[in-house]
Amino acid sequence: MAIKSMNTTARALDGGDMTVEEFKEWLKKFDMDKDGRISREELQRAIRSVRGRFSGWKSSRGIRQADADGDGYIDDNEIDNLVEFAQKRLGLRIVAF
Repeated sequence: MAIKSMNTTARALDGGDMTVEEFKEWLKKFDMDKDGRISREELQRAIRSVRGRFSGWKSSRGIRQADADGDGYIDDNEIDNLVEFAQKRLGLRIVAF
């Protein structure tokens, strides 16, 4: 299911659930250069969009935690690591449906 608006994210922040696929679709909105990867700056924008505090610090930490190959970007192979980060550090409820 594709995300039509930020309502899915708002629902996840308010205790509702978001699927991994919905999370991926939401995150793609912040892939500004459309290279299929998420940079620290793009992750920072995503964190800001959910009213996340300390977005610079959290985005740096998210990249470090999720970036398994150390290239500074989160790609499709590393998205599960970012899901874990989002659940722990951003308070998003992401479920695997």
